[in-house]
Amino acid sequence: MNTDPAYVAEQTGKLIDAFLTTDPLEPLLDAAKNGVCTEAMGALVTFEGIVRDHDGGARVTSLTYTAHPTAPQVLSAVADSIVEKHPRTRLWTAHRTGALKIGDAAFLVVAASAHRADAFAACSDLADAVKAQVPIWKEQTRLDGSTDWVGL
Repeated sequence: MNTDPAYVAEQTGKLIDAFLTTDPLEPLLDAAKNGVCTEAMGALVTFEGIVRDHDGGARVTSLTYTAHPTAPQVLSAVADSIVEKHPRTRLWTAHRTGALKIGDAAFLVVAASAHRADAFAACSDLADAVKAQVPIWKEQTRLDGSTDWVGL
């Protein structure tokens, strides 16, 4: 049973932003948190997808993300669908494209809600849905110099 005051519902069910960028994501995280948080929010959950140095048992030295021209619209639509599924949340997400180094943030999801269960569920569902539905692919360069594509 939801016992929150009515004004809480007026602040939730919102997608604050969803976009692709070639710019580093790390400087955007504080503004994203501030954008999703209001005084009514009691939970803030973030997911930071970081470029790691291995995949599929092989060492990786770098990667490049490429997005289909429709990816920004698909990202927004996917994020909107998660807001509809989790109407007690406020969401923000961004995904990088272009060349990234090991340790760079490639994907961010920020979710806020009055209660932690809503924020955790929405954050997880949005991260999963973006990875499954948004046409973004990565070309990985392995330590041995070979390359492979993920997500095609």
